[in-house]
Amino acid sequence: MDTIIAIRSRRSVRKYLNKEISKEILEDIVDCGRLAPSGYNEQPWIFVVVVDREMKEKVAEATTSGKFIRDAGACIAVFCKKTAETALEDASAATENMIISAQAYGLGTCWINVYKKSHSPKIKEILNCPEDMELMTLIAIGYPAEEPKTPPKKSLNEVLRWNKF
Repeated sequence: MDTIIAIRSRRSVRKYLNKEISKEILEDIVDCGRLAPSGYNEQPWIFVVVVDREMKEKVAEATTSGKFIRDAGACIAVFCKKTAETALEDASAATENMIISAQAYGLGTCWINVYKKSHSPKIKEILNCPEDMELMTLIAIGYPAEEPKTPPKKSLNEVLRWNKF
C-alpha cells in the first residue's frame, strides 16, 4: 500500500476478527517502529508484543479504555528508558510508524493511552517491566471485524498557517 493512502485511510479499530497475525508481519511492524526517529538517536525503546490470549486478557482488564485488546490479534506495548530526554516523542514516533505499517498490511489498530495513567503500574507489572523503563503506549492490532467509522477531521484550512500564526 502506498504510504499516503495508508495514512489517509487509517482509522482506529476496536473490533477484531478472531484471526492470528503471523510472526513475520508482527516483526516487520515492530521493525518499522524501531526505525522511527529518536532524540539524539538514543533509540530508548523496547517493544513487547503480546499474543498469548491469557496475557492479552490481563492487559485488557487492567486498562480503563482498552478492553478490546482481548479480541485483538496482538497488543504491542512500547516502553522507553525513564532517563531518555525525549522518551515521549520517541515512543510516539515509533507508535505512529507501527500504526501506519499495520495499515499497509490491512490490519487495524487502536492507540491506547497508558503513559503515566492510573492503570499503567498494573500493566507494567503484568508485562514484567524493569524498574528503569516506562510504559509509553499500547497498540491493539488485528484484522478489522468491521469498517470503522470515519470521524470528522478539521479541514486543512483550519489547521494550516504559513510563515506565522
